[in-house]
Amino acid sequence: MTSLPSAPPLAATLAAMGLAPAIGEPLAGCLPRLTLQPGQPLLAQGAIQESAFYIERSIARACHYNRDGQERCKEFYFEGELCLLYDSWLSGSPARYQLEAVTALQLVRVPLALLDEPAWQPVCMALLRQQLCYKERKEAFLLLHSPEERYRELCRTFPHWPARLTQVQLANYIGISPVTLSRIRRRINPG
Repeated sequence: MTSLPSAPPLAATLAAMGLAPAIGEPLAGCLPRLTLQPGQPLLAQGAIQESAFYIERSIARACHYNRDGQERCKEFYFEGELCLLYDSWLSGSPARYQLEAVTALQLVRVPLALLDEPAWQPVCMALLRQQLCYKERKEAFLLLHSPEERYRELCRTFPHWPARLTQVQLANYIGISPVTLSRIRRRINPG
């Protein structure tokens, strides 16, 4: 059985984002750690977001459920990533997406109020730069590529995704049906 990758300690991730280790190291040891089961929400759609979540092990996602129960996946979060909804954080508005565990998930809850403190401003800037670059790349991914090109780009950019996500999850993210993704995969890897 393949072991899951380990995330760097939260304090190391925060230090890489510009938080002084003298602040991040003691704090990281005091923040609450949670274990969630698949499908269990970190943040319910429509709730006010008060925390970000540092993924220590496994996968979370942001998805929107419409009135008919259909879901649209916005994003996946893996080990070593901070999981939060930027619009909700910046505007204080209710979450348009639900953050939930894809598989059994270990995480650290990080209060968003910390990001208002002066010492955390480098972390805020790092998060905003990261999100801006990600959004630009995702727009190009969705707008400038055919479905097959999107799948190939996903495999190139995130090579661990196809092994760790289901075909339905991948298809939803790419914006195609699972049947279309199956056809693309057969074309790319015949026999």
